[in-house]
Amino acid sequence: MGNVDKVTALDLEMVDPLPDATRSYFDLCEEKLGLVPNVLRAYAFDIDKLNAFTAMYNELMLGDSGLSKLEREMIAVVVSSINRCWYCQVAHGAAVRQLSGDPKLGEAMVMNYRAAKLDPRQRAMLDFAAKLTESSDRIEEQDREALRKAGFTDRDIFDIASVAAFFNMTNRVAAAIDMQPNDAYHGAYR
Repeated sequence: MGNVDKVTALDLEMVDPLPDATRSYFDLCEEKLGLVPNVLRAYAFDIDKLNAFTAMYNELMLGDSGLSKLEREMIAVVVSSINRCWYCQVAHGAAVRQLSGDPKLGEAMVMNYRAAKLDPRQRAMLDFAAKLTESSDRIEEQDREALRKAGFTDRDIFDIASVAAFFNMTNRVAAAIDMQPNDAYHGAYR
């Protein structure tokens, strides 16, 4: 992998050599994305932590769900915007631009999702994710019922909550360690 710029403020070195499975995963990232996301590099000092992170991420963001990949990325960006997570706003903003084919939507998700042209289903989903992020203690049955009225199943509600909760956790880790987004994300899909 050669020398790469420091991706966090912490002095934690990637395991060297990487286990074969991790090396293969990083190679797959290079092949499909053209890069190894810095979040993976940040966790690669401890392969057990990296594996736990990637297992949860892959299940929530790529696994079977009534939510589309775009919807899950929209949740990630809205949560990250509220939390002002530099890494996730940049990385997942690029994913929204890519999946939607709409650079304006990606920007709106980062800046203020309420300014975006969203359908009622997306608006309800993002309003719930925002409320869960800003004041989780105020979630009530009427919030879940609003999602049901927008067409979400109870399984979908669980997935919305899980994606929002995951990014609330990762945003805090990224902030604590000053995780830096890959340069390639900044200009991607514009």
